Amino acid sequence: MLPDLAPWRTSRDFRLLWCAGAITVFGTFLTVVALPLQLKELTGSTLAVGVLGAVELVPLLVFGLYGGALADSVDRRRLIVGSELALGLISAMLLLNSLLPHPQVWPLYAAAALSSALTGLQRPALDAVVPRIVRHDQLAAAAALNALRWQIGAIAGPALAGGLLAFAGPRWAYALDAVTYVLSVLLSRKLAPSPASHDARKPSLRGIAEGARYAWSRKELLGTYAVDVLAMLFAFPLAIFPFLADDLDAPWSLGLMYAALPAGGLLVSLTSGWTTRIHRQGRAIVLAAAGWGLAIAAAGRLHQVWLVLLLLTLAGACDMISGIFRSALWNQTIPDELRGRLAGIELLSYSSGPQLGQVRVGGMAALVGVRASVSAGGLLCFAGVGLLALGLPKLRAYDSRTDEHARRMRERRAVAEDDRGATADGRADDR
Repeated sequence: MLPDLAPWRTSRDFRLLWCAGAITVFGTFLTVVALPLQLKELTGSTLAVGVLGAVELVPLLVFGLYGGALADSVDRRRLIVGSELALGLISAMLLLNSLLPHPQVWPLYAAAALSSALTGLQRPALDAVVPRIVRHDQLAAAAALNALRWQIGAIAGPALAGGLLAFAGPRWAYALDAVTYVLSVLLSRKLAPSPASHDARKPSLRGIAEGARYAWSRKELLGTYAVDVLAMLFAFPLAIFPFLADDLDAPWSLGLMYAALPAGGLLVSLTSGWTTRIHRQGRAIVLAAAGWGLAIAAAGRLHQVWLVLLLLTLAGACDMISGIFRSALWNQTIPDELRGRLAGIELLSYSSGPQLGQVRVGGMAALVGVRASVSAGGLLCFAGVGLLALGLPKLRAYDSRTDEHARRMRERRAVAEDDRGATADGRADDR
């Protein structure tokens, strides 16, 4: 049941990437809490804070696709390091603005947009480099360890940010975030080069379209994207947690509601050893997404706050199970020369859903009430995932042991490892 640490033990680059990512995620969540709070203090407007979501979404959509094409055309290590450095400069800009006698509002929006654009450029490279540095049979374990890294940051970062913001204001959160980027850059620079394939072309709309055509030809891939979008669109209730806590006569539970989803994911990550023995990953994705929907639906129906928190934790666990197997399926079957572009499409699927889901749950709550909006969204998710599974039998049938794409990738990896071993032996003989 314990996490499978094989990727950590066998791959130096995975250890470096994991540690750099853990540091960055921690710092990022400091700013995730500090930036909207500072904007609230400067404007006093809920609309001004809400606009942040739109400011972040558009650059992410545009640069996510371009970043995917870029990750297939340049050295992925250089792209990761350069993006980290630029993100650190943005944190420094926020720090300088917070030190002004009268901080300005526009730098907050500019920083949100620029950070989102850089995330879109960097994330496909981060995802695409993992299959190069981790053995094919360890990719599910690597996905679980990367999820664990994110969960730790998602819990520890906001917890520290709350204290910093209460006693010292946003400047210390921005300063610590900038420091984490410095440390991450130093670690990322030690990664081995990850150059593009010899026949890689420059980023272009034609290249992006080629990636989209490949995704369309792989119905099981389309299913993984659609499952995540449906789950987040219909059953992502974060936007109305403050109203749900009031409706349950438990305003004290608001922080626990926000923590419940990542806590459920953390429990799965800490007990993820079993995931490496699951080969019917398509079926697992469908069942986990359906479980997410049912848990959210039940949370919207119950009146006991502790049961609601328990169901939110269960929902977070289901979401993490789905995420682990989606990541494993992607990394086990997508050719390296297309991995960056497909990672850009994946970024759109798991980033746009939550943004749209908050609009859905808030708008529906205004019409039918808070708890009805939560419950109905969970049921819509369950029904949508069921219909999707029926309409995409290739997703249900996916088995990493027998799938032709997974088998082809295993063979390619085995040939590449044999070639590297032969080269190393030849150099040893020459010495």
